[in-house]
Amino acid sequence: MASNLVQVLAREFSLAPTQVENTLELFAGGATVPFAARYRKERTGGLNEVQLRALAERHAYLGELEDRKATIVASIAEQGKLSDDLKQRIARCATKSDLEDLYLPFRPKRRTRAAAAREKGLEPLAERLTTLNRPDAPAARLEAEAARYVGESVTRIEEALAGAADILAEAVAERAPLRAWVRDYLLKSGSFAARIKPGFPAGTTKFEMYRDYRTAVRNVAPHNLLALFRGETEGVLAVDLEFDERAVLDYLETREIRTREPALRRFWQQMLQDAFERLFQNSLTGEVRALKKQEADLASIQTFEANLRELLLASPAGHRPTLAIDPGFRTGCKVAVLGPTGTFIAYQAIFPHQGADRRAQAAGVLRELIVRHRIELIAVGNGTAGRETDAFVGEVIAALDPQPVKVMVSEAGASIYSASEVAAAEFPDLDVTVRGAISIGRRLQDPLAELVKIDPKSIGVGQYQHDVDQKLLKRKLDETVESCVNHVGVDLNTASAELLTFVSGIGAALARNIVAHRDTQGPFKNRRALLKVPKLGPKAFEQAAGFLRIRDGDNPLDNTAVHPESYPVVRAMASDLGISPGRIAEIPKHLQPADLSRYASPTVGEPTLRDILSELEKPGRDPRAAFQYATFKEGVNALKDLVVGMELEGVVTNVTNFGAFVDIGVHQDGLVHVSQLADRFVADPKAIVKVGQIVRVRVLEVNTALGRIGLSMRR
Repeated sequence: MASNLVQVLAREFSLAPTQVENTLELFAGGATVPFAARYRKERTGGLNEVQLRALAERHAYLGELEDRKATIVASIAEQGKLSDDLKQRIARCATKSDLEDLYLPFRPKRRTRAAAAREKGLEPLAERLTTLNRPDAPAARLEAEAARYVGESVTRIEEALAGAADILAEAVAERAPLRAWVRDYLLKSGSFAARIKPGFPAGTTKFEMYRDYRTAVRNVAPHNLLALFRGETEGVLAVDLEFDERAVLDYLETREIRTREPALRRFWQQMLQDAFERLFQNSLTGEVRALKKQEADLASIQTFEANLRELLLASPAGHRPTLAIDPGFRTGCKVAVLGPTGTFIAYQAIFPHQGADRRAQAAGVLRELIVRHRIELIAVGNGTAGRETDAFVGEVIAALDPQPVKVMVSEAGASIYSASEVAAAEFPDLDVTVRGAISIGRRLQDPLAELVKIDPKSIGVGQYQHDVDQKLLKRKLDETVESCVNHVGVDLNTASAELLTFVSGIGAALARNIVAHRDTQGPFKNRRALLKVPKLGPKAFEQAAGFLRIRDGDNPLDNTAVHPESYPVVRAMASDLGISPGRIAEIPKHLQPADLSRYASPTVGEPTLRDILSELEKPGRDPRAAFQYATFKEGVNALKDLVVGMELEGVVTNVTNFGAFVDIGVHQDGLVHVSQLADRFVADPKAIVKVGQIVRVRVLEVNTALGRIGLSMRR
């Protein structure tokens, strides 16, 4: 790898060059970020996943920059225009925009007005006018200079001067320092201004707040910018980037005009104005819009990532018999019975919302299912008829002992899953409505295992997710899912192929092979048995093994995050302490941190040894928080039941840059604006709330016509 890249990265990230070099070597060798972060701390210097991903992304950017530099140098050299100074300036470029600014004069371009002027032989006139643009230049008359070029190709003096101006304007517009200054000026001093186009009366569009809107480019909030651009795309808003054009022209004149001759100064002023308005303005305002859009995209995607992480790492209710209900009024409620590991057992449709007789019949069916299958959890979807069904279930279980835990579960994306190829492969003989109920129940048992089957964009925790860079969004969300899956670990004998796909080193093809092998050969007894899976070689085993769990297998270490490569270390510890393999949880009690050095080796250092002890303290533990759920207020089922000032319990369903949405059990999430999140200024809502968090809120406003609820968490 290029040593200069290593040095640059080390300097930018304040790391030792060896850390950077070792980390990049790991990536080049196929190591995933979760694997490097968890099992190669000695080589990375203990870098976490965030640092490793940032390092990988920056290395990729710099690599692309170096490749582009080489292409540009070759292109300019081929034109015979590469000087040593230019080559050094290209080498010093730190950003792609700086590099492209330098390349602009040499970039092959379509026929321009300047090219046409050159073909007419007017370049010498442009050079002469440049020579005259000096304080000490001899006096000269523009018309006389231009008259020398009037002939067959140029018939008038005005045409000669216009052609020379076109040549000079193109040169000015391609001057990198000038472009950089104007770009920076627009970023620092420009404003985004928006107005609603004619034909959209007040109150008829969702972009009403942007009817007469203005904000500084440097301060525009990501969600505001994305809303502006969406409104522009939908034809509702006209969005302009406004600035003081006179300030830009003054700067250009100060930099470019040297002559004291009035006529020549006027010529240069007119040329600079044309250069800016015709060649500078559109391209640089476009660049600034694109740059701010990239920033807004990244901020929005980061919020989406944070929300998705909280949702995927939500507390699992655990491996308990579960009754899942997909509510409905006219079509009834679809009830699915699931075993402790999510296995589908039975299905029944009930109609509790179609008269007293059918309600009584539904209650009897529900009670019988609960008792017969010893149900401990009841998951009720929060969609249409959700609160009414929740109340009905509450009535049914009130007299039961023991009483199952009843939880309302988000249905976001359940319909997408139920109609997907994944669901069809899992349950080919079941109707989509039954599949939806199963998904709702499994979400309660283990949110991570079920939600990985659904495109994250369908889960409902994004912000302007359809407006951002879709390739970047997919990559970032896939990274988030991968991170969460490997953080929690995966039960090798129950995991779906979709869940296994995100395990370090596996991927879709190997995941299918693992499931097929498990189906034909039976449960895996130990991690080493993975090597019998077709096409799963030593490298994939190295990357994946530590993240896969086997309960009640041949080796208790296989149910921990201890990597098989470290088993000899654990055996040595157990032997020294006289502890049998079945009592590995006792090792940390008898081994002091100071004693770890005796087990160190060139490949197993103190960080890994500390991780081993931490894992042995609670073998097989789930790192997710303990299960908890919100209790919605009885009698509050719809917007009409809400009263300003009412205090309610709810669950955060989405966090955005402008606040948080909270489900309070009325089929419409309420918004806690960022200004209402706390009794102090809040710069970032994610610092106060997270998806899945249970909160207490107060109703500030209820707009039945628009279906909007304003909430507050201030006290």
